[in-house]
Formats: sequence, C-alpha cells, structure tokens
Amino acid sequence: MMNRLVFLAVLFSLRTAYSHQESLVFPVTYLNVSKDLPLQRLLVEWDVGKSAHDAELSMSFEIQVSRTEENTIVWTEFHNVTLDKSGKPLHWNWDSDLPLECMSHSVRIRSKAEASKIWSQWSLWETVLGLDTSNNSGPQIFPDEKIVEEGFDITLCCIGRRGQIIKEFFLLPAVHNFSRTNTQIGLLTVKNVAHQEVSHITVYCKESCEEKECFYQTVFFVGKPPDIPNDFSCQTQDMKTIRCTWSQGGDTYLYGHRSTKHTLFEEFSQNLVSCTVNCSEQCSCSWDIKQQRVYNITLTVENPLGKKTAMDVFDVTHRIYPSAPFQLSEEHTDTEITLYWQHRIKGIERFCQMEVLHPDGKAELHNSSGTQLQYANITLGGLQPDTEYTVRVRCGAAKHFWRWSEWSEAQTIRTEEATPSGQLDIWREITPVLGGRNVTLFWKLAPSFRANGRSISYEITWEKVEEDAKPEHISISSVYNSTRISLDNHPYKISIVAKNNVNYSLPSVVIIPGATGTEKELSVSNLKEDQVNGTDDGIFISWEPRNTYDSYIIDWCNFPMLQPCDLQWKRFGPHTSSALIRSASFVPGVRYNFHIYGSVANTVSLLEKKTGYLKELSPLLDPTVEKIDLTFHAVTLSWDSYPTNESQSGFVRGYHVYVSPVQEDCSLKESKKHVLPDGSVLCKYTIENPEEKRYTVKHLMPSTKYKLVVKAYTGGGETPIVNFIHIETPFNSNLLYLLVLLVIVPLVAAALCHWKIKWVKECCCPVIPNPNKSKVLSFTELTIGSEKVLKINDCMPDALAVDNKSEAQKLPLWSQMSSTPTEDKIAGHDSRGTYPNQKEKRDQPSTPKPMTWFENFAYSSHIAVESDPYQNPGMLETSKPQLSAVLYQPQYYFDILNEGAVSSHRETAGRKTSLRYISQTNWHCLGKRL
Repeated sequence: MMNRLVFLAVLFSLRTAYSHQESLVFPVTYLNVSKDLPLQRLLVEWDVGKSAHDAELSMSFEIQVSRTEENTIVWTEFHNVTLDKSGKPLHWNWDSDLPLECMSHSVRIRSKAEASKIWSQWSLWETVLGLDTSNNSGPQIFPDEKIVEEGFDITLCCIGRRGQIIKEFFLLPAVHNFSRTNTQIGLLTVKNVAHQEVSHITVYCKESCEEKECFYQTVFFVGKPPDIPNDFSCQTQDMKTIRCTWSQGGDTYLYGHRSTKHTLFEEFSQNLVSCTVNCSEQCSCSWDIKQQRVYNITLTVENPLGKKTAMDVFDVTHRIYPSAPFQLSEEHTDTEITLYWQHRIKGIERFCQMEVLHPDGKAELHNSSGTQLQYANITLGGLQPDTEYTVRVRCGAAKHFWRWSEWSEAQTIRTEEATPSGQLDIWREITPVLGGRNVTLFWKLAPSFRANGRSISYEITWEKVEEDAKPEHISISSVYNSTRISLDNHPYKISIVAKNNVNYSLPSVVIIPGATGTEKELSVSNLKEDQVNGTDDGIFISWEPRNTYDSYIIDWCNFPMLQPCDLQWKRFGPHTSSALIRSASFVPGVRYNFHIYGSVANTVSLLEKKTGYLKELSPLLDPTVEKIDLTFHAVTLSWDSYPTNESQSGFVRGYHVYVSPVQEDCSLKESKKHVLPDGSVLCKYTIENPEEKRYTVKHLMPSTKYKLVVKAYTGGGETPIVNFIHIETPFNSNLLYLLVLLVIVPLVAAALCHWKIKWVKECCCPVIPNPNKSKVLSFTELTIGSEKVLKINDCMPDALAVDNKSEAQKLPLWSQMSSTPTEDKIAGHDSRGTYPNQKEKRDQPSTPKPMTWFENFAYSSHIAVESDPYQNPGMLETSKPQLSAVLYQPQYYFDILNEGAVSSHRETAGRKTSLRYISQTNWHCLGKRL
C-alpha cells in the first residue's frame, strides 16, 4: 500500500511538471541577420532565454524570409534543435536565388518547445539592405561575372539609379528568358542554362535615358564541375621516379583562372606532392622517390563549380612499369626468326612477349621461356618460307608484375626461299581442229600449294603416251595462268610444274586421250542438259556418284557470253555428289552452263551437263507475232522465231496470250480472267510448252475489234503489259443469209398473207349478196310489198355476159334509156358501149369499186360484181370453165344475147319483162372479173 502511494505521488508530480513545461513559452531574445555576398547567402543567428538552455529543451523554430520591397514571404522553414547548457546562440543559413544586392531581405523567427502546442510571438523583422536604396552613379547588374553550372537556373537583376526605371534588360547571344522591366529594379531569369559556342554570355541593361551613364553590361559563364578522375594510378620505371596518371575527363567549358586545378596530397606524410601536372591526352605528374616505399596519394580536381577526388595506395616495388625494349636485331631462315633486344634499365628481372603479325593480318603472341636482366631474345619457328612477318616485343617485371611496357619499334622480316610445296590445280579445254586438237591448259594455285619464292615461272611438258618420243616443253611467266598447245590425234600426257629460285614443285598431270577418245568425249555433248536452281549464295549442283572415279570436276564460264569466257573449275572428293557453286561474277538473268566430269588416273570423262541461273528474270523481249490468221470466230497467232535459248534471262516456261474486246472487258470461254492495274479485265490463255509458238483464240464475235498480246514467262515472271496488237474479225455473210431465211422471208410471207387475206377469204369463203342491204334499194318507190326489188328496166347495166360453148362476146352498152325512170339517176355517166381489147383490159387498175346488188333469176344465189360508171370494165370473160359454172343454170338460161349480135335496149326489155336486174360490182376470183 505504501509503495502504491509513493508511485501515485511521483506520477502526480511528473504530470504537474509536464503541464508546467507545456505552458512555458520561450520567445526569441536575440536575432541577427548578415549576408555573404560571394555565396549569396543569408547568415541568421538567434537565441532564446537562458532558462531554456538550462532545461536543455528540445525546441522548434519557424523561420520566414521575405523580400521587403515585394512584401512577400519567399521562404518558410522549420528548424528543430535540442538546446544545451553552453548557452551558444543558434545558426541557420539560407541561399538566395535572387542576388542579395537586388533587394532588401528580412527574417523573423518564432519558437515553441516540442512538448508544447503553443508558439511564441514572432520576433521583429531583421532586415539586410540591398543596394536598391543606395544612390548609385549608374545602373548595376548582379551577380557580376557569375559562374553558372550547365542545366541550372540563374536570376539576374539590374538596379537603376534613384528616379530611373529599367527599359531594356537582355542577353547576347540571345537566350530564352523571363524578364521584368519598367521598374527601378529589372529582373531576368534564365531556365536550364546551356553552354553556348562563345565562352561567356553578356548581359545588357539600359535605363530610360540615353546618356552613357544609362548603360551597363556584365558577363556570366556557363560550365560544368570536373569529372571524377578515372584510371588514376602511380608506377615507376626505374625505381627512382614515381609517375601518376589519370584521365582528363570531359570539358568543363571554364578556362583561365576558372579552369580545373589538380593537386596531389600524400596522406601518410600529410604533405602536398610537389609536382607539375601536365594534361594532354591524359594527365600526369611525376616526383622523385626518397626513402618512402608505401604511398597513399589523394588526387583532387576542382573548379568553381565543384571538386572530385580519387585515391591510390601502393607499394612502389609492386608498381614497376618497365620501359620499352630497344636496339632490336634479328636472324632468320626459311622457317625461323630469332629476335634480340636490350633494356634501358638494368637490375630488374623481366619476362617478355613477342607479337608476330602474319601477312593475312592475324597476330600471334609468344612468351619468352625465362627472365632476363639486360639482354634478351626469342626464337620463333614454324614460319612460311619467303614470307614477310612484322614483329615487336614488350616486357614486364618478373616479380610483382604490374603491367606490360610499351611495345618496341616494329621490325619487318622476310624468311628465306624454299622449294615450292604442293601441286598446281590444272584443267584443260580441248578443241578439235583439222589434223589434231588445240588444247588450252589452265592452272591455279591449289589451297595446299605455296610458291615459297618470289621469282616464279611455270614449266609445261607434254609427250605421247604410247610412243617413246622426246618430250616437248615450254616455260610460262608467272603473270599468265593459261596457254594453248597443238597436238595431233595421239594420246598425250601433259604435266605442269611451278619453279622458283630454289627448285621445282611436284608435277600436276592430265591425260589427253587420242582422237577417237576425243570424238567420243565430244559426242556426249548431246547429253541432256538438266536445269538447276540458283539460291541467294550461288547455284546448287548435284550429280549421280559413280564408284569408278576418284574425284569429280565441275567447270563453268564466269562470263558465258564473252570470249574468252573466264573458264573456272572446282574439284571434289569421290564421296561428294552435290555442291553450291559460288562466284562473285554470277549475276541474275545470265544462264550458266556447268559440266561435271569424273576423274581417274589423271583421265577425265564428261558425265553430266547442267544449266541454270543465279536468279531468273522476266524475258528481255516479248514474242513478236509474225502471222495472224483471222476467221469469223477465231484468230491464230504465230511467233515461230522467238528464241528460247541462253540469250534469255530465264528459262522460258511457256506463253500467255491475253485477249479482250477494245471497248469492254473480256469473258471468252475456256479462258481465265486477268485484271490489269487500271481495273480492265483481259482473257488469259496459257501455253505451257515453250516450243509451241502457235495458238488459236476461239469464241470471238464477228466484225468486232479486239486487242491482244503474247507474253513469254520465265521463273522470274513476265514483263508488264504495255502494247497491244489490234485486230478486227471479218463480217460473217452466213449470218446475213441466216437472217434472211429466219427473219426476212417469214416477214415477207406474213406481209403477203396479210395483203391477200381478203382475196383469199373471198375466194375460199365468198359473201352472198343481200339485196335488202343495198343502198340503191333504200328508195320507197323500189319496194314491192315487204321486198325491195329493182326491175331490169329501171337501170342501165354495165355489161352482160352469156355463157355458151364459144368465146364470150363483148357487147357494147347503150348510152341511155330515156324510157326508164332511172335515167336521171345515172346522168353524167358515160353509157357509150366499148369493146376493150385484151391489152387495155390488163392495163386497167384493179382498184376496189363500190358495190351494188342484183337478183339473178337464172341462179338462186346472190353474186357480187363490180360496177364502175367511170370506166369500161364492160367485158366479162366467160371462157373460163369455173366462171361458167358459177353463172350457168340450165333452167334459167337467157336468150337475150345471141352469138355475135346484140339486141337493142327496147328489144331486151320487151322480151324479158319479168327479169328483175340490179346493177352489180365486179366479182374477183383468181384474178378474173365476172
């Protein structure tokens, strides 16, 4: 219980103390502000009461900086510190972005204990005056000759004299900036300053006046701080002098007294190293070694924008960097070189390394087998005779190796000549001539062949195989690689050797068979020539291997269209059956011919022939159509002279024939559509046999214009379609005949039928007259009872015909009937009788006549006849039997007309008073009149 009371008492006392402390306020009792113009920095010093120091309080201070003229707070910062009993004032620094000369700056501070929530009152503003309130003799620019780090910002001000305002404030060379003028203080800010081509940037300021005192200018510099010195190290060559080196680093753009300074400081002795720094490609500094062996060197590089350091700690005996060997000499044979040299510094054990540069550019390094002090040598073997080698040497310390010395001067050495090694690679070309052969011999250096000498010539020897004859030989200069000799028809052995100043090489031999064998070999020139394909790298050749040959040879011409064609050949082993032939001379669009030979015992035989292109191209020329045969529905094209041989830029695989009507797209049967770039459609026919140079295009339309073109195609395609051949198919007269038969004849027949339909109808189905419908009988006086009757004496008939056995006689009609009451009705008609002859009858027009009716008592039917009072149809031919059949009835045969005589009108009327007669029209039937 007692312990609990003590704990509560202590807790209460602590809480009371804490509450008392929380309520305490310690205002700032002292504040002083000064400025460091070179650093453009405000230096602030202040203090609080002694009681705060004695209590060792942890306190917080809020510090504010303002620019007096602008009356704006430009910076606020909280500063925390724990006080001590020493009672020392507190310090705080602030770097201004605006030169302190430009404006007055003021500082105030307030404080509180960290345990308290209550801030003290602000101190009074402590002001540091700028130059804006001074009476200057002219405008001034700050900062003056400022050095600015590249990529940073800079603010400048120009202070005008009292009563003046700044009108112009600018830079040269022109740099993008933000400026404020038209006040006594002009401001200019440049963001992200960049280095210019000139060494500095000039700042100009001008007041609103024009006097000399109204202008002012200054400069500022843009640079970079130095880089960290890389590759800093120190070494010795002679154990007397130490030399330190390092990389210079990038350009700082600062020169003169602003340039980078280098200093070396030895940490163990705490002394500056007395040496002169020299910087060209790299910086170096040397000084003499004294008794000290271990060093700790610090390198400092510094300029106005910053400094960097590097350090090297070393034992000088482990930093030996030997000088380069000198006074080199050599000895050599055909395969060895021995190199000798000396060292400048004696007493240091070294081992050395020799570099040998071969003619192909390959470098080899060879180390010495032991250590040397002053004199040294290295022997190098396995070299090629009569070959130039470039050698040089370098050395390093044998103990505590640090690094290699510099290379010595290079020496060029040529080894001695030796006997040529290996054999020449030879080939031949046989051309039959009258009485023998011309043999062209070719040779080249085989991969295993080495001339081993500078003066080379070639010895060619040939002799008959079957006879013991004296050999013949010739010598050829090294500038040639072929020659031609003439042989008879015997077999020959030919050998070629290379010769230098020392000896001959091993011979290369080829057997030329006799004339019979040559003829046999040449006869196989009709071997089938297989086509081969090219690739991006060359032309692929394959052949059927034979067990009887020990090697194969392929030859070809690099320039097959030229003479000489640059014959090339390549050898292959007995187990090879394919090869990719490469040549820098191969070009697309050229056909290359390859011959494959088998070789055994220096005798070769032609086995296969190949031909191909590195890359096929479209044909150089299109086929020329030499003959065109046209029919109504087809056209036949011929291009027999078109070549398909090696002159083409690809294997001609066939032909395409394109056809289209001139005015429309094509859609012929048995064709494929081909669309041109302009959208027009052609008919396409394909001929897959390149030797078939004739084609017939069918299904054309007669009398139609067509355009067509023939294109050859290869593995490289075909040329674009540009020019066409224009044709026009002839007119088909058979169509006209067919048109006549199928159209015109039926139309004519239909027209005739339509024209004669009435005549046919009247012949086949005659209409029986109805007297009751006659207009003549429309008068009332012609009516007897209910029947209309016209008596014979009431009218004058046109003609009467009597049917008897003899030819009917034409009877003239009387001109008038005065006693009849119908005379007035026919007044004006010519009633005189006529006897028209046969000709006149034919000339009479057969125009339709008005119809009247009569009742023939001799025939129970009504018949229509013609009656025309204006002409004389007065005759009715009764000679036709069919007419008499119509008119004749036995019981009513009239006697009123006798043969050859005509009675008068009165006699006729008196004789047959009971005959009722009606005037009639002509009766048409079969072209006759009744």
